[in-house]
Amino acid sequence: MNARPLRSAARVARFGAVTGVLLPAFVAQRTIASTTGLGESGDALRDRWVRRWSSALLRTFGLRVLASGEVPAPVRGHLVVANHRSTADILALLQAFGGRMVSRADLARWPLVGPAARAVGTIFVDRADAASGAGAVRAIRTQLSSGSTVIVFPEGTTYPGDEVRPFRPGAFIAALRSGADVVPVGIAYQKGSGAAFFNESFPAHLARMAAADPSRLGMCIGTPIRIAERTRAVQLAAKAQADVQRLVTAARALVDG
Repeated sequence: MNARPLRSAARVARFGAVTGVLLPAFVAQRTIASTTGLGESGDALRDRWVRRWSSALLRTFGLRVLASGEVPAPVRGHLVVANHRSTADILALLQAFGGRMVSRADLARWPLVGPAARAVGTIFVDRADAASGAGAVRAIRTQLSSGSTVIVFPEGTTYPGDEVRPFRPGAFIAALRSGADVVPVGIAYQKGSGAAFFNESFPAHLARMAAADPSRLGMCIGTPIRIAERTRAVQLAAKAQADVQRLVTAARALVDG
């Protein structure tokens, strides 16, 4: 008997249950904190919630994260940039860094995921719309200037394999204007992992990930890039891309030896 359909159904159900329980609890606690001044509030509350949610879903999908490098102390804004190889990248990065994601605009309309993403302050962008892109850059700059962490995939979409494609400059413009550090991260999935992307639609990718055997995810965090005077966005993007490529190679060694 093929156990994959049963595994997929069970994981999707657990995903819905975890999100359906944690999201209302987070919203309720945030409301109480904002109206009474009691308990955690703001970024600390959101980060604790997204880390708990991400950790639960990584376990649900059978993914074990092998990580190296240090998450920088939250003394200034951080723009976290990584290659994008799976939906699970989001979970691993939120578990490690907390903060806010930059995401495709249509995610806001998805069942369960959309409300959760909106509740935690996800920055949505339609990459085909110049006005949306400019608005996202302003939103990223605002968050970085306030000392927050913003996570972005500058390749612009998901790709298979370990080659890191050229980074789009938009988020780096926000980093330059805010004075935030750029934190490069390289991600790799063990060979044969069902969680990795393979030239497919998002629904097909999610269904295959839900049915896949347990696997390993390598994540290497690099040294933050301090922005020098008169740096241009394209230069910063190229430097970050090169660092991420090097870190992807290190992450590949973590998961495959």
